[in-house]
Amino acid sequence: MKGGLRTLRVLPGPRRSRGWLVAGPFRIPCALGPAGLVRVKREGDGGTPAGRYRLLWGYFRPDRTRAQAGGVPLLPLRRDSGWCEDPASRNYNRPVRAPSRDATDRMWRQDDLYDLTFVLDQNFTRRAKGQGSAIFFHIARPDLSPTAGCIAISAAAMRRLAPHLAREAVMIVG
Repeated sequence: MKGGLRTLRVLPGPRRSRGWLVAGPFRIPCALGPAGLVRVKREGDGGTPAGRYRLLWGYFRPDRTRAQAGGVPLLPLRRDSGWCEDPASRNYNRPVRAPSRDATDRMWRQDDLYDLTFVLDQNFTRRAKGQGSAIFFHIARPDLSPTAGCIAISAAAMRRLAPHLAREAVMIVG
């Protein structure tokens, strides 16, 4: 099944900030934003946007175990990798180099949350200021505590799932 999973579905879970990621034979608990699934995404609302999103590409930490992502292209993170979250910036919802004058999510982290991270096509290809940035599919904290609006699964689950992702993989949220 390597590189064969084309559809990942994120379903509501037992509480607002938790859900289930279902893909082929996998049914994995996932963390969502504290506001849960939202139909209209606004920057900083703590919601995980409902919709259908392509997995555009992924990032991995090259100083840690080499990640596999099936058919999804992977790029190495750099120590200065960041993501712009400032709706007033021309770089809004784009990768940037840190430090930056823009509000930036640092992607090179001490924890393992972004060791393998996939960029979702949420407000990326057709970008609108203030409608959400840095919505990723990444590794969750051990207690599956809420994300800022991303979808996150355990590191062990990510290691099992990622090698099976197809190049055309989409995530259907909600």
